[in-house]
Amino acid sequence: MEKTVFMDKYPIHSLTLQKEKLRYKGMAQLVEYFKEKITTHPVAHFIAIFDHYAHTKALDGEILDGLKDVKNIVFCFGSAIPSTKMVAVRPRSIGICEFEDRFVIEFMEAPKEELHAVMETWAKSLVD
Repeated sequence: MEKTVFMDKYPIHSLTLQKEKLRYKGMAQLVEYFKEKITTHPVAHFIAIFDHYAHTKALDGEILDGLKDVKNIVFCFGSAIPSTKMVAVRPRSIGICEFEDRFVIEFMEAPKEELHAVMETWAKSLVD
């Protein structure tokens, strides 16, 4: 995974996966994969799928050339609320961006390292 700092403040982790190296070939399959990982995790709670591509297209917004589809899987790892600040970093979202030949999986760094590692494992497990 590659870590970048987006807009000088958001720690983003990205993984680019060539379609020929994946056991899942379509967006729907990837969404279901992550949904299953979330629903079977002992702490995570699935919230929704957000069709980011359709939303942006409906607004006649700018879309990166070559981008075919974008979905966000929205979920929460929250098992405690030790501070009011915690609600600012929840819920989590994993973004799936589809291009003709590849998918890009992206998510913002989680406050807890062990939960961040879970998201990394989910993404890296997509490769055959």
